[in-house]
Order: sequence, then C-alpha cells, then structure tokens
Amino acid sequence: MERRLGAGIGLRARHYADFLRAPPAIGWVEVHSENYFGEGGYDRHVLERVRADLPVSLHGVGLGLGSAEGMAEGHVAKLKALADWIEPALVSEHLCWGMAGGRHYNDLLPLPYNAEALGLVAGRVQQLQEALGRRILVENVSAYLQFAESAVAEGEFIAELARRTGCGVLLDVNNLYVNQVNHGADALAQMRALQPESVQEIHLAGHLVTEDGLIDTHGDHVADAVWRLYDEALARFGPVPTLMEWDADVPPLEVLLAEADAARCRLEAPHAVAA
Repeated sequence: MERRLGAGIGLRARHYADFLRAPPAIGWVEVHSENYFGEGGYDRHVLERVRADLPVSLHGVGLGLGSAEGMAEGHVAKLKALADWIEPALVSEHLCWGMAGGRHYNDLLPLPYNAEALGLVAGRVQQLQEALGRRILVENVSAYLQFAESAVAEGEFIAELARRTGCGVLLDVNNLYVNQVNHGADALAQMRALQPESVQEIHLAGHLVTEDGLIDTHGDHVADAVWRLYDEALARFGPVPTLMEWDADVPPLEVLLAEADAARCRLEAPHAVAA
C-alpha cells in the first residue's frame, strides 16, 4: 500500500488555511509527530480534517533512538496514542541520539557505525515497534563530524539494522549528498548497500552551501545534484513514496506543490522501477 502513495509534502501551520479550503493535488502529507502530542486543540483539528482526505505519515524528530540513556517512556506513549488515533500510513524516526547526562539536545546527533551502536539501536527499534504494534522506518541523518570508532559505512550499518529488526528505511537523498560533499562518503555506495525492498520512503530537501561545507537546512529548492541522485535512487528502489521537506523560511503552498510535482514526474517515469 505504502509504495503507491506517490509524492507528498509536509503539513505546516502556514498552510493550514489552504488545506482546510481544499485538499491540494498531492498523494499524502507528513507531520512532525511531536507537534500533535497534545490532545485537542487547533493543530489536532486540522490534522483530523486533512486525514479525512489524504494519507498521513508521522515523522518523529525528538525520540533519539541511539541515546545511551534510553527512550523516554512518556514520549513513546504519546506517539502510540497519536498513531492509534490518526492511523498513519507510515511512522518514521531518525537514526541519531539526542540525550545525555539527563539533558535533551535539540539536534539529530550522529552515531558511530560500529557493533556496539548497532546492538543498542537495534534493541531500541525492536522495543519501539513492539510498543507501537507496527513497523517503523529509520532515516539516515546529515552529519557534521565522523567518529573514529566507526567500523562500517553508513549504508552497511542501516542495511544490517533493517535486517535484524525488520524495520524499513526512510532514505533522505539530500542527507546522503550532504555527507558525500562534507565527508567524501560515496552516496551511490550507501544506496547500493541497502536492499531495495527495505526502502519505503524517500525525503528530498534543500541545503545551504557555505565555505565550510553543506548544511541541511530544509530551507530551499532541491539542488540539481540531489535531483540526479534521486533519479539513481528511483532506478534502484523503484517508485518509493517521496516527500518534499521545507521547514525553514516556508514558502507559499504552490512552491511546495511545484517541487512535489517535479518528484511525481520522476516517480512516474519508466526508469523508476526497482532493479
């Protein structure tokens, strides 16, 4: 079912009125789970209205699957309640950590890719899937440093995580490109390490070019190089549901719809057939 969703966009507060007037011509929408944890209120009202017309994906940004201190039980309980209520098409979290020393850091911090980290994250993914009663997708993140303790490449790490836990992969193509430019990580090699059937969603986004490297801002149009990498992803994984992310300096809705339409055209092209 999930692979027929097509192209979608993130539902952002700036566009609530647009969605309430008439559902846009897209396949689905994605929301940040934590923004809808509270019961009642206008945000939940809008999400319920939108869900009546379009499939919804829940995308978490605060759980920190790789945090050594563990996952917050209250956070998991709220996520389960939200998923049970809205009945999402997909649920995803990031491959990162975010808690240490009793503090929560407002960032998606990268992990070392080694056996110890893999065992920890695999246990957390299994725990979360059991708590939610559903499969989750795990997303690769942009990293601005690399760990000397890493023993395998990012793609191999994620592929083994999916094999051990049965989770799916949310492949962020822009993040692959950012890491390739910043660290020399071969984006195509990371994709080739993944089993085609494991990739159940793709993210596209814009980034900022600086003298020191690329920053994953989600605040601009998709770069040409990322579109080319997306074409390679479709050739390997097939027409995977694709989300256009735009979270900073959010533009008018028609700009996001145009970006989503560009992804839709590629999804419907003959080359978008899994190898």
